Amino acid sequence: MPDTSTSVPTLVPALDVPARSTDSQVVRLVTLLDALRDELVEIRRDLHAHPELGRTEERTTRVVAERLRRAGLSPHLLPGSGLVCDIGPSPAVSGRRRIALRADLDGLPVADACGLPWASRNRGVAHACGHDVHTAAVLGAGLALAELAASGELATGVRLVFQPAEEVQPGGAIDVINAGGLDGVAQIFGIHCDPKVDVGQVGTRIGPITSASDEVQVVLTGSGGHTSRPHLTGDLVFGLGQVITQVPAILGRRLDPRSGVNLTWGAVQAGSAHNAIPASGTVRGTLRCLDVRAWEKASDVFHQAVEQVVAPLGLEAEVRHHRGVPPVENEERSTGILEAAARDVLGPDAVLLTEQSLGGEDFAWYLTKVPGAMARLGTRTPGGRTYDIHQGDLRVDERAVESGALLLARAALLAGRH
Repeated sequence: MPDTSTSVPTLVPALDVPARSTDSQVVRLVTLLDALRDELVEIRRDLHAHPELGRTEERTTRVVAERLRRAGLSPHLLPGSGLVCDIGPSPAVSGRRRIALRADLDGLPVADACGLPWASRNRGVAHACGHDVHTAAVLGAGLALAELAASGELATGVRLVFQPAEEVQPGGAIDVINAGGLDGVAQIFGIHCDPKVDVGQVGTRIGPITSASDEVQVVLTGSGGHTSRPHLTGDLVFGLGQVITQVPAILGRRLDPRSGVNLTWGAVQAGSAHNAIPASGTVRGTLRCLDVRAWEKASDVFHQAVEQVVAPLGLEAEVRHHRGVPPVENEERSTGILEAAARDVLGPDAVLLTEQSLGGEDFAWYLTKVPGAMARLGTRTPGGRTYDIHQGDLRVDERAVESGALLLARAALLAGRH
C-alpha cells in the first residue's frame, strides 16, 4: 500500500468539461473515475514522493500491483521491474486481440525542487517528466475498465503495460516486448505529460510526434605535448574544437535538411593544465532526427564526418554511437480514436494539433510492432505558469490524472469496437 503518512487532503476538483458525450459508457466511465479521483491523486503523490530510476522501480511496481490485486485482477510481474495486467475477455473468447494502454514507471536523476509536501524523499531522483501521472492515469483507466468488465460491458480485452526504464536508452519498452508484453495485442495507446497544454486538453498529430534520439561520444587521442610546441604533437584541444563545430555543420549538408537532424554537444573533457596539450579528450552529445529514414543513415555520416575532420590533425578518433529510439509515428486510425475519445470525455474543444518535438520516447518501439498512437496530456493550470519537463521544479495540475484516465479508458473502448 502507498505510504500516505505525509499526504494532505486531496480535494482535487472535478474537471470542468463542457458538453461531454451522453453515451452511456461515457457516463459510466465518468462516474467510476469521479469516485476514484482522490485515491488516484493520492497514489500519484505517493509515487512522486518515492521515485525510482530505470530498472529499479521495485516499490513502484509493488504499489501498482497491490492496487490491481485489490480490484480482483492478476498482474503479471516482468523480470526486474514493471508489470502487465490483462482485463476482460481473452482473445480466445472475444475473437479479438487486446488493446494495450502503456505507462512508464521511472523517475529521473534530477533533484526535486517542486516545494510540495509530496516532494521526492529519494535524494537526487525526481518524477520530473510526469511518469507518476502516466502511471496513475493508466491505473485509473484499468480500474474503471475492470468495473465494466465485471458487468459484462467490455467486449474486447485490455492489457495494462507498466514498463520500466523509459529514460534509459534504448528503453524499457524493448524489455516489455522481449518478455512477451505485446503478445496478443492489436493496438496500443499512451500519453505523455505536456506542461505547455492546459489540463483538460490533449495534443495529437498523425505521423511523427517525437524524434529519434541517440547518444554520441567522440574520444580523441594523441601523444600530448607542451603548448609552446603544438607543431610537434597533435593539438588535441584544437581537434576537439573542430569536431564540436564542424561535425554538426557537415551533418546539415550531408543529410536532407527536411529531416531535422540536430547534433548538440552537452559535455567536453580534456586536460588539466593551461600549458600542456593533453593526450586524450572526450566530447559527448545527442544526435536527434525527426525522420526515421535520416536516422537510419545518420550513424554512417556521423562516423565519416568525424574521421574527415580529425584526419589532418595527427589524432586518433574513436566514435561511439549508442542508438536510442526511433521517432514515435502515430498511426492515422489510432490517432483518430484518441481524438474521438478526447472529445467524448473531455469536451468538443479538447483536441489540439501538437508539434513534432526533438525529444525521444521509447513508446516508438511498440509502434514498430503494432499500430497505435500517443497523445500529449495537458498538465498546465489554465492561466498558470508553464513549467518544463526534466526540470526539478515541475508541477502539474493534478486534474490531469483523471483526464488521462478518462482519455485512455475511452480510447480502449472505442478501439475495441473496430
